[in-house]
Amino acid sequence: MSLVSAPSRPAATPSVQVGGQEPRTPRIAWSPRGPLEYPEWLAAGNQLGKIGRATGWWIGDWLRYGAQRWGEKYRDAARITGYDTATLRNLAWVASEFPLSRRRDKLTWSHHAAVASLPPADQDFWLDTALLEKMSVSDLRGEVRAARRRETRAECEAMVADPQPAAAAAVCPTCGQVIAAT
Repeated sequence: MSLVSAPSRPAATPSVQVGGQEPRTPRIAWSPRGPLEYPEWLAAGNQLGKIGRATGWWIGDWLRYGAQRWGEKYRDAARITGYDTATLRNLAWVASEFPLSRRRDKLTWSHHAAVASLPPADQDFWLDTALLEKMSVSDLRGEVRAARRRETRAECEAMVADPQPAAAAAVCPTCGQVIAAT
């Protein structure tokens, strides 16, 4: 069974008439060429999962190649992919943050996007943690946000405990503590 070639459609799948040609399965549908056994159905799902986890990378890498070769062509890319330019820029940026050697194929592109703004060592830590703890993207984002809050609070507490000389008193924007001038 091939997931790349156009599948035949079962009777229950809606079809689209294209210029007098035989109706085809829409591109937004999946259907098997014929009846599947359970292991074949599982294998198809495995393939679809791999494709789903890879498409963000493929488009991001494709955009980076195009930008290297011809400069940024986001308008053209948006027209032919159907993605808006902001999404395309994000796909390319995340792809640029993770060389192939640091991408985790068992995690989604979205897992990587959730940590892309961090330094590489922190990205690796969080991606490894997400793999080990089988975190969803939402869980990963929540854990990263919580860690940032803890880090910021600790920095604020350190500033309050050991204020640096300043011309006037300052207020920590995170915790509201007044840092006295010395």
